[in-house]
Amino acid sequence: MAPQDLDGARVVVAGLGVSGRAAADVLASVGARVVPVDDGAGDVISSAEYLAGTGLDRVDLVVASPGLPPHHPLIAAALGRGLPVWSEVELAWRLRASRPDGHAPWLAVTGTNGKTTTVGMLDAILRAAGRTSAAVGNVGTPVVLAATDPSYDVLAVELSSFQLHFTHSMSAQASAVLNIAADHLDWHGDLEQYAADKGRIYERAQVACIYNLADPRTMDLVEQAEVVDGAVAVGFTTGTPLVGQVGMVEDVLVDRGFARLRHTHAAELGTLDDLAQLAGPDGTVPRHVIADALAAAALALAHGVEPTAVRDGLRSFGPTAHRIETVAVRDGVAWVDDSKATNAHAAAASLGAFEPGSVVWVAGGLAKGARFDELVATRRDRLRAVVLIGVDREPLRDALARHAPDVPVVEVEPGETGTVMTRAVHEAERLAAPGTTVLLAPASASMDQFASYAARGSEFTAAVRALG
Repeated sequence: MAPQDLDGARVVVAGLGVSGRAAADVLASVGARVVPVDDGAGDVISSAEYLAGTGLDRVDLVVASPGLPPHHPLIAAALGRGLPVWSEVELAWRLRASRPDGHAPWLAVTGTNGKTTTVGMLDAILRAAGRTSAAVGNVGTPVVLAATDPSYDVLAVELSSFQLHFTHSMSAQASAVLNIAADHLDWHGDLEQYAADKGRIYERAQVACIYNLADPRTMDLVEQAEVVDGAVAVGFTTGTPLVGQVGMVEDVLVDRGFARLRHTHAAELGTLDDLAQLAGPDGTVPRHVIADALAAAALALAHGVEPTAVRDGLRSFGPTAHRIETVAVRDGVAWVDDSKATNAHAAAASLGAFEPGSVVWVAGGLAKGARFDELVATRRDRLRAVVLIGVDREPLRDALARHAPDVPVVEVEPGETGTVMTRAVHEAERLAAPGTTVLLAPASASMDQFASYAARGSEFTAAVRALG
């Protein structure tokens, strides 16, 4: 279906979250007859009510919310009838091509963890290079609004696996998969399908596919992708890079992937001092933050920015709330909010940023069927003590009993949800000592006791600041 075919088309917008409402507005502006369907909004028809009628008989297109998996009854029914199902991202890509004034290229990022930080760094680099850019997609402005805005030169696009599943024709200027770890398997079915959906970001890449040398799955996805002739694969590593890679030489970020003399020389992009504002309480920049910076740099270089813009952009990028954010240092104890660490992979990276035996770990929440044996086994050496929160504590409790039986564990009973973080912080204070860090890196989702990971982090910060 071409953009011009949307005029007069009957389009079901399934799910009225932020992206769904944006899609409905843009579709209406191009003449589509929009039918909003949502299971939680009382002012529109639900999917069950809609399917009970004959509505799908007259539908030309379904635009699906990223929250609706392929097995959702409405989506499954549409697919079963052979109806086209698009993500809001697919709609955005199709509409951008219809702009008479040309369109901004996309630099696209996905991965289990680090997407928002990388896209924020990328946007800062692009702005330092004088581009009019925006960080959009899974964070910030919906893609469909930004893609149809003629004021942008380039877009830094964060994409989740949910968004990519129903994205069929996107052709980013450059794309990156930061890492792949088990997550959202209830939505995708298994790790292989989850990885395959992430890999869609590389399809039809025009200039470069950026992959993580520390995660072989990302290279596998590049090798499987059908890209535009001439597109190159560029790896990023926190070690010394070879030709075709970006990486580190001592404390210097360097480029051997795009530099003109890359076969004999590495072009300097910046130093760790340019990331000093992102350091942990001990002054060390975490390894995964450096990796995010290198991925952002590679994407920007694929767009054609100068190395000095990478340096200037990284210098200007500030800490992001709830992502290894030092919220207080009291009596020699650092209190760090990494509430965004909502899965085991993210929590492992967070714990790995601290010295052995130095962390009082505040963890737990909604496990979503995940197990934590590998996380605890590989990061047990960092733990001084653990404070467990959440209503789903059994998976973490069992992993700690098996792999860290000598680490003290205190459980905060659910009780009144409104006081859970205050009680957790008081227990953590009791277990901490000068020179240690209390780290909120839950390895779990927040919705069992908090409205969001941000609300969970904010309550942690408030409880820390309220300590006597």
